[in-house]
Amino acid sequence: MNALVFLYKHVLDTPLTKRIEAIRSKTSRHVPVVLSLEEIKQVLPRVEGVAQLVVKLLYGSGLRITEAVRLRVQDVDYDYKQITVRSGKGDKDRVTTFSAAMMPLLQNHLEKVKVIHQQDLADGFGAVYLPYALAKKYPNAERE
Repeated sequence: MNALVFLYKHVLDTPLTKRIEAIRSKTSRHVPVVLSLEEIKQVLPRVEGVAQLVVKLLYGSGLRITEAVRLRVQDVDYDYKQITVRSGKGDKDRVTTFSAAMMPLLQNHLEKVKVIHQQDLADGFGAVYLPYALAKKYPNAERE
């Protein structure tokens, strides 16, 4: 409604002679609950390892729990300090930022996971079933 009033007054230089009978949208009464900085300072020392990394991503990047645990290596862009969230709330993709302080933590975690993955592959585990269409697209991937 404000845009229409602005258009008539400042762009068209025409007075608005008729009353606008617009229905206003309802204001949301739901206020999201967010931890304060002091509360976060109390929580973080009590969480260790991968859980602490996830909590830092939740708080620092605004990720939801399911978004954080579904992150893939290719979803993290270190150059732009961005995380691509795929199929988030409403099944929509979005991009969010992460702190530069998170970079070494994420890289360290990925190095540890890569060692575990290499060991799993050496032990004959770690292969994933790929449907026929994907197997054609990724011929070096193993099929069970």
